[in-house]
Amino acid sequence: MRAAPTQEEVRRHNLGTLLRYIHIHGATSRAELTTRLGLNRSTIGALTADLTAAGLVTEKKEAPLRTGRAGRPSLVVRPESSRVYAYSLTIEVDSLHAARIGLGGRILDRREAPRPRGMQVGDAVQPLASFVHEMRADVPPGSRYVGAGLAIAGMVRRADGMVRLAPTIGWVDEPVGDALVEEIGDVGPMFVANIADVSAMVEHTRGAAAGRDNVIYLYGDVGVGAGIIVGGQRITGHGGYGGEVGHMVVNPDGQPCSCGSRGCWETEIGEYPLLRLAGRGDRSGREAVLAVVDAAMRGDWVAQQAVRQVGEWLGLGVGNLVNIFNPEAVIFGGTLRDVYLVAAAQIRSRLNEVALPACRDEIRLRTPELGRDAALIGAAELAFERLLADPLG
Repeated sequence: MRAAPTQEEVRRHNLGTLLRYIHIHGATSRAELTTRLGLNRSTIGALTADLTAAGLVTEKKEAPLRTGRAGRPSLVVRPESSRVYAYSLTIEVDSLHAARIGLGGRILDRREAPRPRGMQVGDAVQPLASFVHEMRADVPPGSRYVGAGLAIAGMVRRADGMVRLAPTIGWVDEPVGDALVEEIGDVGPMFVANIADVSAMVEHTRGAAAGRDNVIYLYGDVGVGAGIIVGGQRITGHGGYGGEVGHMVVNPDGQPCSCGSRGCWETEIGEYPLLRLAGRGDRSGREAVLAVVDAAMRGDWVAQQAVRQVGEWLGLGVGNLVNIFNPEAVIFGGTLRDVYLVAAAQIRSRLNEVALPACRDEIRLRTPELGRDAALIGAAELAFERLLADPLG
């Protein structure tokens, strides 16, 4: 039998629980913490004192937060967002992003650069490393750095962060995290994950799916991936490669896919099929997709037909996923967000045809509340996780 936890183990667990609550929910009164965490007032006071001494939170008497009503000032606990931070990096099909993210998910500083298609790993890590060096110059003295996270549009091996396959970027078996660490220098460990996975994580904790523990986040650009949350936990599979829903075959007689198969879902709903159907196959990129969506909204018949056809295929695939996972919410991110806003009726109609009534009864279709920042904030969560698990460790 496992020995009962010691007082110190219980204390550290409670510290992590309290800090995680503040990190996700922001400024919270001691009274609310007592209610939400099920701990008594003296324990909450002792825990917040420890976290304050560690420079992780601040306490100040303020008027009641949630109701806005007049009342006696209460001690309010806030994350030290400006002084406890992580670096967050994303590599997307057409762009590179870097940010300094404070405790509480606050973006303190950010940089962005285009990523020409065909850019190799070495050419991608150099600007990202430069962004980190630039942001370091503005870090306040006495700040606490907790780590760095990288989100990438590709299949990432959980064990070591190796990018096994990123067909839309053109990389195979690339140790991108290691290359970044070498280029940046003293950045410490670099946590690497898939963009859809980290986006699903933050939309679940603080975004459009907050309060719902069964969620599918679809991320689309040239390809399509999914972050899947079941019972409040991310499902990434044995090696970390789960969620590659863009490669489920929906049309065996369809177009060849970059993965080597034919008729994959992304060959019907990704960037290329939309632009081809709209008669704009000579263009590429997010702006080209947005131009088709805009044309459809303004009444362009060809653009409307293109968006509707993509919407039909999108609804079919979502219906299959709903039958498998029975989620409470499906969130459309990346360029799929823009398609959804125009083709919501087609998507919902096709979904209703495919999905079993019991599985779809309470399904909510949503766009990301955090928008394009979801991946950046999510990548930072990879670094914050160690701190939240043991704040004084």
